[in-house]
Amino acid sequence: MKNSMYFWAKELFPFNRSITGKGVRKTLKYIKKKIPKLKIKSIKSGVKCFDWKVPLEWDVTEAHIKDNSNKKIIVDFKKNNLHLMGYSSPVNKLMNFRELKERLHTLPKQPDAIPYRTSYYAKNWGFCLKHNQLKKFKIDSKYHVLINSKFFKGVLNHGEIFIKGKSKKEILFSTNICHPSLANNEISGPVLGMQIAKYLKNKKRKYSYRVIFIPETIGAVVFLKKNLNHLKKNLIAGFVLTCVGDDNNYSKVSSKSGRSFADRILEKNFQDKKIKFKNYSYLFRGSDERQYCSPGVDLPVCSFLRTKYGEFKEYHTSNDNLNYISNGGLNNSFKVMKKLINNIESSDFYKVTKYCEPFMTKYNLKRSISGEQKLEKKTKLMIDVIAYCDGQNSLHDISKILNTNLNVLGTIIKILTKLKIIKKL
Repeated sequence: MKNSMYFWAKELFPFNRSITGKGVRKTLKYIKKKIPKLKIKSIKSGVKCFDWKVPLEWDVTEAHIKDNSNKKIIVDFKKNNLHLMGYSSPVNKLMNFRELKERLHTLPKQPDAIPYRTSYYAKNWGFCLKHNQLKKFKIDSKYHVLINSKFFKGVLNHGEIFIKGKSKKEILFSTNICHPSLANNEISGPVLGMQIAKYLKNKKRKYSYRVIFIPETIGAVVFLKKNLNHLKKNLIAGFVLTCVGDDNNYSKVSSKSGRSFADRILEKNFQDKKIKFKNYSYLFRGSDERQYCSPGVDLPVCSFLRTKYGEFKEYHTSNDNLNYISNGGLNNSFKVMKKLINNIESSDFYKVTKYCEPFMTKYNLKRSISGEQKLEKKTKLMIDVIAYCDGQNSLHDISKILNTNLNVLGTIIKILTKLKIIKKL
């Protein structure tokens, strides 16, 4: 089906993506055809974003290694774009094998897989190939190496879909569009993001939602540079989507605190659906949760995955192909996200309007004579509810913390709201 996530993945898979360039724009234009609300944004090369600078744009049209006769192509970028190390500098020279070998990257333990390698921020070049392909090279021969690439002052692109809800408070879904021809580690995230955006478009929404498609690391840095103040004020939960297309168990990489609302609601979602999942500490981070949870940023963002990046042998190799992901794997990941969104939509947040504990007697909520007698249970419960109405805990959270039925909690919330002791966010 042309509107299935697997079909989208199949069409997006061959694009030669990097952190900048035509492959990224081609990917974003494809997404925009499916979701017209997508805004394609850009930032110029050289612009400083925190400790980073937007890199030069990179473009490559041809790259190969030929034998000494200059006729037989041994390694060809056109056959598989993983053959060329990302951001390789231009080369056109005759080299002996001993010299060339230093530039060849293989996986001896996976001899039939092509590794994925990049050199984004340092001038370098290289080719990636199957270890078994090294057998075609002769030690005493020379080889013609051609990389027709260029660097220039261009732009870095990313895509953004904003779906407004009744509240200014928002949820973020972030995914990457910078890896060429990798199915689970790359394309599964964007197609899940596309499906989430389509679902949200037709759903009644209490909260606002933002789905972004960015180059990993530098894209998140650029996005935060432009939006950090807004996000710190309005973001209640964010989720990095990556490696979500296989058929294995689910995973979560925690935010730095491990107890943000994003962490709690995703864990609740897994538990409600009785889904087994592996909960990784932030110490095992590896995607854009690194930026969203960095000191000074400290946003409530965790990552949603099936098999975590680096934990499957196909990771960053040509074996992470369309056979490694499945339509069922993608659809089941969407079902989990759909349930997550519904859980978020049923979550309410309240914040106390007073500093220190409210003067309960003033509101006729506490006996005026104190002594040995303990507080009535209802009054004690009210004080406890107020203590956790900090704008960070949802009613689901407070219910769990206080081991109190949501209906009972709802009655107390109504009383406290009417008395203006707390307010709904």
